[in-house]
Amino acid sequence: MIRDDGPPGGTATIGQTLLQSIRGDILRGRLKPGQRLRLERMREAYGASVTTLREMLNRLVAESLVIAEGQRGFEVAPVRVRELRELAEMRIMLECHAMRQSFAQGRLPWEAEVVSAHHMLRSVEHGLMGGEADAVAQWVHYDWNFHRALVSACDMPTLMATHGNIFDRYIRYHLLALDFRGAAVAEDHAQLRDLALARRTEDAGALLVRHIRAGMEHVIASGRIPG
Repeated sequence: MIRDDGPPGGTATIGQTLLQSIRGDILRGRLKPGQRLRLERMREAYGASVTTLREMLNRLVAESLVIAEGQRGFEVAPVRVRELRELAEMRIMLECHAMRQSFAQGRLPWEAEVVSAHHMLRSVEHGLMGGEADAVAQWVHYDWNFHRALVSACDMPTLMATHGNIFDRYIRYHLLALDFRGAAVAEDHAQLRDLALARRTEDAGALLVRHIRAGMEHVIASGRIPG
C-alpha cells in the first residue's frame, strides 16, 4: 500500500483493511479509471458485505478516488491532464510549507528517518537504472516514504493528512504511466537528502518545485493520460 490508515501501533479493522485494498487497486490501475464498481462483484472479489463496501466507497468518494453516481452506484474517478497539473501544484504548496517547518523543527531522529528512507529509495532506483523495469510500483512506495520523511517533523497533522491524499492521487498518474524518469530523479532525491541534513530550506524548496513539475511533465509525455 501507498499509505496505511490503521491506528499507530494497532491492528487494522476489517473496514480499514478493505479501504486500503480498494484504494491500492485504484492507485495501481487494477480498478481502471471510469470503471463501474458493482457491489455484488466487489463483494465476491473482496469478501466483504455490501454495507461495508458502500461505506468504504463513500470514504473513497471523499478522497476523490471514487465518484458516486446516485442511483447508478459508484465508479472509479477518471484521470485527466488538467487534474494532474492541479495535483502537482497542490503538492508543491503543501509539501514546500511542510518541509520548511520540518527543517526548522527536525532533530536527530528525524535526520535518521530521512537518511534511512533515502537509503531504501536509492536501492530501488539503482535497480531500475540497472534494468529492473518491473520495480516501478515498488519505487513509488519508497518515493512516498522518502518525501513523507522529509516533512514528517512539521508537527501539522491536518496538513499531513491532506498531503497524503494529494500524494496518493498524484502517484496514481505515475502508476498509470508506469515509467521511471531515470538518473535525474535519483539525483534530485540525493540532493534533497543532503539539503535536508544541511537545513538549506530555500534551496530544497526550489529543487522540490522543479522535481515535482518534471515528474508531472514526464507522466504527461508518456501519452497515457487523456487530455
